[in-house]
Amino acid sequence: MARQTVVLGAGMVGVSIAWHLRQRGHEVTLVDRLQPGRETSFGNAGIIQREAVRPHPFPRDVKTLLSVLPNRRVDIRYRPAGMVNAASPLLRYWMNSAPKAYQKIVPEYASLIQLSLKTHGPMIDAAGAEHLVRRQGWLELYRTPEKLAARIKEAEEARRLYGVQFEQLDKAALEEKEPSLSDTIIGAIHWLDPWTVADPGGLVAAYAQAFSNDGGRILQADIKSVQQIGDRWQVNTAAESLEVDNVVVALGPWAGSWLKELGYHFPTFVKRGYHMHYAPQAPARLNFWVMDAEVGYLLAPMNAGIRLTTGAELDRLDAPADVNQLGAAEKVARGVFPLGERRDEAPWKGARPCLPDMKPVIGPAPRHPGLWLAFGHGHQGFTLGPATGHLLADMMEGQPTAIDMAPFRADRF
Repeated sequence: MARQTVVLGAGMVGVSIAWHLRQRGHEVTLVDRLQPGRETSFGNAGIIQREAVRPHPFPRDVKTLLSVLPNRRVDIRYRPAGMVNAASPLLRYWMNSAPKAYQKIVPEYASLIQLSLKTHGPMIDAAGAEHLVRRQGWLELYRTPEKLAARIKEAEEARRLYGVQFEQLDKAALEEKEPSLSDTIIGAIHWLDPWTVADPGGLVAAYAQAFSNDGGRILQADIKSVQQIGDRWQVNTAAESLEVDNVVVALGPWAGSWLKELGYHFPTFVKRGYHMHYAPQAPARLNFWVMDAEVGYLLAPMNAGIRLTTGAELDRLDAPADVNQLGAAEKVARGVFPLGERRDEAPWKGARPCLPDMKPVIGPAPRHPGLWLAFGHGHQGFTLGPATGHLLADMMEGQPTAIDMAPFRADRF
């Protein structure tokens, strides 16, 4: 008899897990209050970031920390209440960003990133989603030669250690690719490996449809409770109750609060973010995904328009939106590329689910057989969903995994 599994959360991570388990014969129900791909996975920058072998560390140099304090930067903002609420995990995040600790984390994190393209590929094929994907990489823009040179040095190390491919573009070469950029940009790194996605939420929805076409079930309903009954699990939703062998918690920024109900206290926190779509001013055209690296926002030519995605906002998950960060990013972006009118009625707001050692939890829950965890992917849930799905399915099947999963175990906290 096929094992019965409920996957909680229909973002990129949850959908990918459900797809992989269904491929292996599990009877899978995917549960979320919204349709697949409508939360965090909907609003990201739409890059499958094979080059992102180094997670985002907490700033540690005094100059950067002092520049953050006035709370006017584009790349990072905070609210005092949010900082107080997440004080303990943020302190651990800062400690894990120290050179010695960070040096150990990078290869562990990179082992996941290196699986990103090879695991997205089969899912794109199965979903018939090739029309959403561009295999042209993306551009990291710089304003000063010194900062570009420092970043090139990091890129060369990433190429040597992790096979990351890139090209350095001087001003003339960049102008050939993006003639509408302003003269303030003096050069760029063209990351060659990554794939970009013209509708991130649409890709997740296509993956979910492939799962459904293969016999998987999608249940759109509020989750009320999860409880262990003997050696089985009962998931109660607003629509119905499900009794199954396995439950997978892939609830992104909500995972930490849900798991407290079962006695787990993970040091979760969120980095919130915003996006807005714009028309270009004719005849300008944006050809690539471009990041203004020294300021900290990204522009992407998506189906809905040119999406401006902000950096990180440190605040409580459920705090009201503060659109000042988006406004500051938009003001700078208009000086780099001729953006036209806004296309959305209001900015989109989402939250990246984070853990203080910058790595996700992937694997079994320590005290509950049949409970599996997959959350805390930070900035890279969209990139790492299929890799997480493949690895967790291997673990649930008792099969060898492509990489060492010890760095991602739940009991490390």
